[in-house]
Amino acid sequence: MTVPAVGDSLPDIALTSPDGTAIKPSDFAGRKLVLFFYPKDDTPGCTTENLDFTALADRFAAAGTALLGISKDPPAKHQKFIAKHGLTVPLATDAAEGGLSDALGIWTEKVNYGRTYMGMVRTTLLVGADGRITRVWDKVKVKGHAAEVLEAAATL
Repeated sequence: MTVPAVGDSLPDIALTSPDGTAIKPSDFAGRKLVLFFYPKDDTPGCTTENLDFTALADRFAAAGTALLGISKDPPAKHQKFIAKHGLTVPLATDAAEGGLSDALGIWTEKVNYGRTYMGMVRTTLLVGADGRITRVWDKVKVKGHAAEVLEAAATL
C-alpha cells in the first residue's frame, strides 16, 4: 500500500506496548486517535516530538482524542525512553515485518548521504471515531507539529 489517504480505513494490525501486551487501532474504536510514527527513540527530533505531544496530552484528552506514538524500537527501549524523559503519551512497537507502518507505506527505503536503508518516514495520522483516516501529515517537521495536530483534532 502507498501512503494512506484521507477516507482510508486504518488497518487493524497489532502493535506491542512497552509492557509487552498487544495493542491494536481497534482498541480505540469510538474515539478519535492520533497515530504519530517516528524514526527512533532518544534522538533529538523524536524526543522533541514526543515531549510536545506529552505537553499537550491533557488537551488532546479534552478534545476526545487518544494519542499513540509508534516506532520500530523494541518495548524495552520504549520503557527507557519514557522513563528518561517523563513521557506520558503511550508508545508502541511496530517491529513485525508486514506491520502497520509497512501496510501504510510509512516504513520505506530512505537515502541519507548516499546510503540507502529502510526507515520510518515521520508521519502523523488523525483517525476519526469511525476508524477512517481524516488527516495525514507526511514528512513531518517537528516544530509546532503537535499543536497543529491538536487544532485539527479539536475541530474534528
